[in-house]
Amino acid sequence: MGLNSIIIMLIVGAVAGWLAGQIVKGYGFGLIGNIVVGIVGAFVASFILPAIGLGMGGGMIASILHATIGAVILLVLLRLVRAG
Repeated sequence: MGLNSIIIMLIVGAVAGWLAGQIVKGYGFGLIGNIVVGIVGAFVASFILPAIGLGMGGGMIASILHATIGAVILLVLLRLVRAG
């Protein structure tokens, strides 16, 4: 994995984490936390979305949408765990 790939992954993670924090109100973790949530969300979405038949094309926008969906799922699960 090259430096460019790492930088793009961090940018996509940050944007996806921020978007997920906006969608799931009350869950902002700061810049580093949003990056982590976005990256973990992309990982979660890479398992869930193909299993239910949702495929997205390539590109930056598709990557951000993919990671955002996973991050929203992750934040909702975190909210359920904290509430319980």
